[in-house]
Amino acid sequence: MYRVRCAILNSVNATLRLETKVKMADFNQPTVIVTGASSGVGLYAAKALAKKGWHVVMACRNLEKSERAAKEVGMSPDHYTVMHLDLASLSSVRNFVQTFRDSGRPLTSLVCNAAVYLPLLKDPEYSEDGYEISVATNHLGHFLLCHLLLEDLRNSPAGDKRLIILGTVTANRKELGGKIPIPAPPDLGDMVGFEQGFKAPIAMIDGKQFKSGKAYKDSKLCNMLCTRELHRRYHESTGITFNSLYPGCVADTPLFRNHFAAFRTIFPWFQKNITGGYVSQDLAGERVAMVVADPEFKQSGYHWSWGNRQQQGREAFVQELSAEGSDDAKAKRLWELSERLVGIASMVST
Repeated sequence: MYRVRCAILNSVNATLRLETKVKMADFNQPTVIVTGASSGVGLYAAKALAKKGWHVVMACRNLEKSERAAKEVGMSPDHYTVMHLDLASLSSVRNFVQTFRDSGRPLTSLVCNAAVYLPLLKDPEYSEDGYEISVATNHLGHFLLCHLLLEDLRNSPAGDKRLIILGTVTANRKELGGKIPIPAPPDLGDMVGFEQGFKAPIAMIDGKQFKSGKAYKDSKLCNMLCTRELHRRYHESTGITFNSLYPGCVADTPLFRNHFAAFRTIFPWFQKNITGGYVSQDLAGERVAMVVADPEFKQSGYHWSWGNRQQQGREAFVQELSAEGSDDAKAKRLWELSERLVGIASMVST
């Protein structure tokens, strides 16, 4: 009986040592949070980063869908964790941050990828916090997430820490896609909508009449302006790399699932056969992973782009942003107004 007991204890101890070893090895992996990783570019970025040996926290609204998607693209269970995050809810953002911290993982990088695009809306929809849903999800939710997780990135033992936000060609008037006037080009104006609290009936940052497509473009312009302001405020003191990127025209992304069926058919065909701008979700995900992990993208304060027209072997380049997207005074004011809307105080005086 004594020998049996000893054998059982030895087996239990061996199992515990193995589990500890696995956990230590697991926690030694660089950890990245990717928002909206249940489909599209976010999913394939998660896949590419997992292949590079990272542990990916897939921050998504639908946990079952995320688990299913990770398995479908062949991600190893050792390389990802699914956590609930609804960016349209500020309380959900705060809950996610606490859940992540409870996991004990040190954070190496944050990728703000998730977005909603509702081009067919005639009247605005509002988040549970009372903000227009596109801006609430794409900008304000990510803004709060970045704000809260800066502490985790700052305290991380990793030597190379990055915060990456996905932009879009349609929010940059320096590129053709940003000059197209349908429904309207991006323009935050004097941000009177934000100044006045951005609650119904206000639905646009500039305080003007609601246009769903422009609301999306404006929210993505906010993303790129906030990347610029993050770099200005925090890069020198923290060493964190802050960049945005455009991985090319992913014409069949699930981002367009709320568009006309005809658009979802014609647009990919047009990009493949007419402009040559088409990029697969898989390739776009690999490009996001490059900006997150590869040494050549360690410089901070840039907007990396692969351009709208793809050529064989084309490499990324630093894309100049529009006058509004490069406006430091506007970026600073947007930051201050966004802090007010999400209910936080500035981390540093500037």
